[in-house]
Amino acid sequence: MEQIKWGVLGTANIARKELLPAMLEVDNCELYAIAGRNAEKVTQFVEEFGFQVGYNTYEEMLDNEELDAIYIPLPNSMHCEWVKKFARAGKHILCEKPMGLTETEVLEMVEVCRENDVILMESFAYLHSSAIKEVKAKLESGIIGEVNFIESNFLTERPKDENVRMKRALAGGGIYDLGCYCTSFILTMFGEDEPDVVSGTAHFTEGNIDDLLTGYMWYNDGRRAILSCGMCSAQRFDTLNIYGTAGKIQVNVPFNSCGELSYVVSNDKGDETFIVETENNYIEEIIQMNKCIENGEEAYVSNEFSLKNARVLDKLLNTCGYNKK
Repeated sequence: MEQIKWGVLGTANIARKELLPAMLEVDNCELYAIAGRNAEKVTQFVEEFGFQVGYNTYEEMLDNEELDAIYIPLPNSMHCEWVKKFARAGKHILCEKPMGLTETEVLEMVEVCRENDVILMESFAYLHSSAIKEVKAKLESGIIGEVNFIESNFLTERPKDENVRMKRALAGGGIYDLGCYCTSFILTMFGEDEPDVVSGTAHFTEGNIDDLLTGYMWYNDGRRAILSCGMCSAQRFDTLNIYGTAGKIQVNVPFNSCGELSYVVSNDKGDETFIVETENNYIEEIIQMNKCIENGEEAYVSNEFSLKNARVLDKLLNTCGYNKK
């Protein structure tokens, strides 16, 4: 199996805590280069994860011809710029969610990657979860009839003020950080169609980022969804409920969790709990991305899906007033 040499652009916590440990578990994944603007952090990452090369600017890594792929965990506001730069350098790209701030940005990134024949995938690791895939398969089997209502909530504690999620200049806020999970879950479970109406109402901090949003998605065929997201709870809170004409599914699966996970199907046969042994979602994501690079497999989180999700986020951001702040 040929080794795929990865570069990591930035020293974000998501990289240190989740993606890099996952990469170390994937046989054909080589952590080759790390770039960051804090020299001390770059040195720490090199020592901790065994990178061969460390750069103190992002630009330096553009010229590394050894790299096959780049993982980008930069602040949201920087994704578009660096995806396009590394695409033009011929590198395959796994970009943290949300991939772009708008549908327009996502489309620009997709087009540049296609022009340069490189793979681009948005890092929604939880979508690679066997538990999420099994719930989707259950819905398609008709176990609760026709799905007509979904509830998705994702709330966390408030980050410290210096956290990038709290900075407007870096495109912080609950919609970008958490709401994209809720909308992507709803779109995944409802299937190919896009909602006809999307609207949201938000509370904003003094720093003009949303710390609580409630929204709804409405389809002309009668399907509905509601969502809430925010960085204002005393503790983390995930709710994923799916309702159909013949029952419901309670998905007791926090986003990006793994291990022994469960969901409950309630229909005319009663309540039944299903247990799914779930691998680390981040490992599954890297394995799949490497298959795309090595074998030409289609990205599980497709560019079309990322564009669809971006359009929904655009409508939430516009209706709740984020873009007027």
